[in-house]
Amino acid sequence: MKTKYILLSALSAIVFCACDNFLTAEYKGGTQSGDQVNQTVDAIPERINSAVSGMYAKLGAPYGYFGASQERADDGGFPAICLSCDLNSGDMTNPASGYDWFSVAQDYRDRTPNYANPMLRNGLLYNIIYATAEVIASVPAETTSAELKAKRGQAKAIRAFAYLNLVPYFQFRYALDTVAPTVPLMADEKTTIDPLNNPRAPMNVMYNYIITDLTDAIADLEGYTRENKGVIDQQVAYGIRARAYLNMEKWAEAAADAEKAVAGYTPYTMSELTKPGFNEANDHNWIWAILMPQSLIGAAECAWTSQIGSFSGNSYTAYGGIYRSINQMLWNKIPATDVRRAWWLDENKQSPYLEGLKWTDSKQGIDYIGQDIVDAQIANVKVPMYAFANVKFGQRSGVGSVYNDGDWCLMRAEEMILIQAEATAKAGDLATGKSILENFVKTNRDPNFVSTAADVNDFSNEVWLQRRIELWGEGFAQSDKLRLGKNIVRFHPNQETNVPEEYRFNLSASDPWLRMRFTQTEMDGNAAIEQNTGGVQPQPGDGADLIDGVTDVDL
Repeated sequence: MKTKYILLSALSAIVFCACDNFLTAEYKGGTQSGDQVNQTVDAIPERINSAVSGMYAKLGAPYGYFGASQERADDGGFPAICLSCDLNSGDMTNPASGYDWFSVAQDYRDRTPNYANPMLRNGLLYNIIYATAEVIASVPAETTSAELKAKRGQAKAIRAFAYLNLVPYFQFRYALDTVAPTVPLMADEKTTIDPLNNPRAPMNVMYNYIITDLTDAIADLEGYTRENKGVIDQQVAYGIRARAYLNMEKWAEAAADAEKAVAGYTPYTMSELTKPGFNEANDHNWIWAILMPQSLIGAAECAWTSQIGSFSGNSYTAYGGIYRSINQMLWNKIPATDVRRAWWLDENKQSPYLEGLKWTDSKQGIDYIGQDIVDAQIANVKVPMYAFANVKFGQRSGVGSVYNDGDWCLMRAEEMILIQAEATAKAGDLATGKSILENFVKTNRDPNFVSTAADVNDFSNEVWLQRRIELWGEGFAQSDKLRLGKNIVRFHPNQETNVPEEYRFNLSASDPWLRMRFTQTEMDGNAAIEQNTGGVQPQPGDGADLIDGVTDVDL
């Protein structure tokens, strides 16, 4: 088991030279000309098929960014980005540990330009954008081939997805300043750029680009039936556009697109949420996923089950005791009648969802059953769990397995329903928004739930609380706080907390330190890049008087 390390300035040159500069590197895939493609419309060129596959593979390939030669345990694809963002938010916490590859997201050192964590979070998404270039450029604009259109539509949708996972972290929310600089737009099938002199696109330009890509994708994907949920279809494109409209505060459009995205999908029922899971793309509520079979992941320690789940026999969480846990003050807001409350151990380290599970210490010949799993100590495998550690996530191979397989959910029905509820109310129909929320929660999560919101602002906080609970660990927490203009609140003075002292600070919604920084390599290679500045790394105790309007209610 390797200990963690962080790229310090003295080492950054060694690592960065091994990886393409994520903004200035020329895409190496090559393309076919439009004439070449037209000649083989009836038999889709293998090169295009390969490019499409590569576009998706970049999302979840183990050791796919820094490379297999390094085997960095934080190099786990898009799930690693999701984990970093959730740890930034404060809704997720864990003990401070030398084994934690993501400690920089906990203490906000990830704003340091020459650390590996921000390089992955930026570079992986730009690599996906590069991968779309070959697909889109290879399809003639005038093609009538449904198959070629579908491939182009997938590429445009995933390109928009990549930009949509960059913009909110580099600039404050859309409504504050629609011309604020975001991130550079890359050369595409219509425009060329000088990669050495490529400025950050204004907010409105970037979002217009994202919406145009998704609108084109929706048209291209009309009638397309995908082979599996690892592929984008028209409903996925609608779902991504719903997220974009939500960020733009175009409420009616967001609600309409979310409704189209969720059509035919139904939420997990209460009975389906009583054991570790969230690892199977074929579940009826999953709309889009990264497929991660055992043949791909094996026992890779960079896999999300090793870094987020609590039950892997070859993981950093169990071995190093860095169990990803819910912030206690958020857990306190979950009613006892809500089925999701047991997604985490309670203050006594109990959860009914452990019943019937077994973790075997094969070397000692000991079976730990049910609640005994919590305090089990297995040499070089597992240390005892802590209160509020999650039991939400588990690998598909089962408790204690060294195989870290498990699909990663990119979009599910519950998220789209919550978008519908929030956007419908903010579009002016509070009653219908409340009805959508109540129907979802009462039917599927908490039979005693009733919306008590008196106005749209109160209702916004109700939906936000539901999102914080429902989507915990799935990568939405930080982006929600940024788009809603909420303070990052990890603790309240004089209230019991499970946040370690090292990470016990709050940040104002307007603190410039919230904005991600461009890596030093990009600053050196792109003369037009204007770095985000301002703010300082927070220290324990900072921002003690800040509130978020949810966790502080009824204190």
